[in-house]
Order: sequence, then structure tokens, then C-alpha cells
Amino acid sequence: MPGLNGLELARRLTQELPRTRVIVLSMHAEASYVRQALKAGVAGYLVKGAAVSELPLAIESVVRGETYLSPRISQTVVQDFLRDGAGEPDPSRAHRQAARDPAASRRGRSTKEIASALELSVKTVETHRPGS
Repeated sequence: MPGLNGLELARRLTQELPRTRVIVLSMHAEASYVRQALKAGVAGYLVKGAAVSELPLAIESVVRGETYLSPRISQTVVQDFLRDGAGEPDPSRAHRQAARDPAASRRGRSTKEIASALELSVKTVETHRPGS
């Protein structure tokens, strides 16, 4: 399809033909590309230069309804996941929110009230609240 990159094509295919399983062959091995591909609905991700024997493994896995990632990609994705805190809240966001109104405690707002207003846990507010 002219004018579409591989990820956009994968997104369209999986939206318009939901039973279609897409395997991407890409030169990009960075976790961010893999994440974008998975969000686009791909079922498999191979890197160029992967062993030829990987393709049948990928196809068999995808046919079984599984997701296939090249071992090199799996390692990259897991390292990225662990480095980024495995889905933990963004402390910089929490700090900005808790520090946004340093006078809150002087106005008598409790940590629980601040946490509720900012949609954060009490522990997060306690950790990032000025003067804590």
C-alpha cells in the first residue's frame, strides 16, 4: 500500500482483518520499535539477520495463537521492561504533582486528601511531598 510504513500497514491489517496474524521482519531491534509493533497488533517480530530457521518457528507460534519474538528481541524487551521499572508509577510525575502545591500542608490538607485529589497513593505523596 503506497504511503504506508510497515507498522501502519500492520495496524490497518489487524483492524480490518482481525483474524489476520502479522509477523514483522525489521532491521530495528530496539525495544521501542517492538513496543510500537505490538501495539499495532503484530503477532511476531523478527529482526533481519535472524537465523533462517526462526521463520518456521515464528509462523508455527503465530498459527497457535502465540506471540513470537526473536530471542534477540525478547532479551531487549525484557531489559527495557526491567530498566523502566516494570510498570511502576513515574516518580517524576508523582513528584511534580505532590510538589505542585507545597503550601497544601499549611492549609491543613492531609496527605490522604492530597493523594485523593491527585489520584496517587498516600505512600507516593508521602515520598514526594515537600518536607516529608
